[in-house]
Amino acid sequence: MGKVRLLDCTLRDGGYVNDWRFGRDAIRGIGPKLAKSGVEIFEVGFIKGDTYDPDRAVFPDVRSITEAISPKQSEMMYVGMVDMSAPVPVERLVPKQGDSVDGLRVIFKKDRQIKAYSMCQELIRAGYPVFVQFVGTDQYSDEEWEKALLTFRALDPYAVSVVDSFGLMKRRQFLKYVEIADRVLPKEIALGYHAHNNLQQAFGNAEAFVELELERDIVIDGSVFGMGRGAGNLNMELFADYMNEYHGTHYRVEPMLEIMDEYLQDIYKERFWGYSLPLYLSAKNGCHPNYAIHFAVKESLTEKSMSELLRGIAPHDKVYFSKEKAESYYRQYQENYLDDQETVRQLHDAWEGRNLLLIAPGRSLQTYGAEIQRKIEEEELMVITVNFTGDRFRPDYIFSSNMRRYSKFEGHTDAKCIITSNMKEAEQYAYKVNFSSYSSDAPEIIDNSGVMVLKLLAAAGVRHVRIAGMDGYSGDYAADYCNDKVSYDFSKEADVRNALIRKELTEIGQRMRLEFITPSLYMSF
Repeated sequence: MGKVRLLDCTLRDGGYVNDWRFGRDAIRGIGPKLAKSGVEIFEVGFIKGDTYDPDRAVFPDVRSITEAISPKQSEMMYVGMVDMSAPVPVERLVPKQGDSVDGLRVIFKKDRQIKAYSMCQELIRAGYPVFVQFVGTDQYSDEEWEKALLTFRALDPYAVSVVDSFGLMKRRQFLKYVEIADRVLPKEIALGYHAHNNLQQAFGNAEAFVELELERDIVIDGSVFGMGRGAGNLNMELFADYMNEYHGTHYRVEPMLEIMDEYLQDIYKERFWGYSLPLYLSAKNGCHPNYAIHFAVKESLTEKSMSELLRGIAPHDKVYFSKEKAESYYRQYQENYLDDQETVRQLHDAWEGRNLLLIAPGRSLQTYGAEIQRKIEEEELMVITVNFTGDRFRPDYIFSSNMRRYSKFEGHTDAKCIITSNMKEAEQYAYKVNFSSYSSDAPEIIDNSGVMVLKLLAAAGVRHVRIAGMDGYSGDYAADYCNDKVSYDFSKEADVRNALIRKELTEIGQRMRLEFITPSLYMSF
C-alpha cells in the first residue's frame, strides 16, 4: 500500500467564503499549526491577480508567498494553486525559489486542457512537483477521462486528482474514476481526491479511496472545519481522526481545533458554510453551486421552483457560472407570460372610486398600528397588504409575487389574493397577473412585491393610494419587519435596494399620488 498524504486547502478553497481575507496573522499562523498536526501538504492560497495584500491568501507571484510561510517547516510541503481560468504569466512562477512554495497545483476546466498542459510542462521543467487538477471530473466520459490521463501522464506529474467540483459524486461513480486512473497512470504518480460536500459524500468517498489500499501514494484534500464555499469541503480534523483510528497514523487533531477556535470560528458565525437545501439541489441538478447561492439569497423560490429553475439551465451553462447568466435564467423562469388584461379590468372596476390603503410589513406598523386602524375605520379604506395577512389589520386583498411567502398563508385567509404568474405552485387565489408587466428591470429588486403592486395599481387606473409599513431597509433586517414570520435578510444590500426602489417610486409617482402615512425612507422620493 502506498502512503496516504493529507493536503490542507483551508486558505485556498476556504477563501471562497470570505474573499480570502483571513488577515495576515491567520495566514502566517495556520501553517505552523498544520505542521504540528502532521498534515503533509499545505496549500497556501491562489496565485492570481496583479496585486499583493498581506491580509489575503491570494498572491500575484511565487515571490510574494515567501513572507506568508517564513520560516518554513521542513516536514511539510508548501504548494500554491494556479487557476487556468485566469492564469498568471509563467514568468511569475519561475524560476523555482527555495524559500517560496515547493510545488504547484494547476486547476483547469475541461475546455482548458491544452493551455493547462503547456503550463504544467513549463512548471515541471522549472523543477516544481506539479499536481494536475481536473475540475469537474464528472463532466468527463470514461473515454475522455482515460484520454486526458494518457495525455498528462507523459509529463510525469507529482499527482493527478479527481476533483468533485459540484459535490455530486457518489461512491460508485467516484471509484470508477479512481479505477480508470489507477489503471492508466504509472504507480509513481500519486492520485488525489478533492471533494465538495453538497451531497455529504466527501468523507465516505475519501474513506473508500483509502481502503482500496492502492499500490501508489494518494493525496486527500480537506480543510479545517470543512471550510469552503457553500456546503464546504471534507473536514480535515474528522478525516485525520479517522486515519489515526483505522490506519495507524499519528496526526494531532488539537492544532486543527486551535485553528478553528482562533481563526475560523468568527468567520463561520458571519458567513455560514455547510449542508443546505439549495446546495443539495445544485448538486442534484449538476449545477455550479454559485447558482444555488445566488438564487437562495433572493428569498423568493420554494424548493420545487428552485429545482425547476436549476434543472432548466443549459448543460454548458451549468458548469460555468456568472451572475449575468444566473439573472437571465431567473428572469426567464419568472416571466411566465399571462394575458391579464381582463384581470386588470376587473380590478379597475373593484377599486374605482374607493380609498385605498397599501400596507407593507414594515416595523412602523407596531408603532402606528392604532392610528392606521383608526384611519381605516374613519375613512372606510379598502386595504391591500403585501406578502402577509395583515396581522391586526383585516385586508380586503393580499398581493404577493413571492411563492415562499405566499405558501405560508395560502388557503388561510378570507382576503382576495392577487398573485403574479411566476408563482406556478399557487393553487388558491382570486386573481393572477402577468409577472413581467410589473417587475423591475433591476435584478436586485426584480420581484419586489411593494413595487409590483404599485405598478399594478397604476395599471388599473388608481390615481391615489395611501401607504403604510413600506419603511425601507435599515441594514438591520431584524428591525425592518413587523414580525419575525415575514422577515427576510436584505441587510447586506440595503442601500442598493433602497436606491433602486426610490427610483421606481419616482417613476410610479408620475402616474399616481403616493401618500405615506407612516415614516419611510422613501417619503422624499
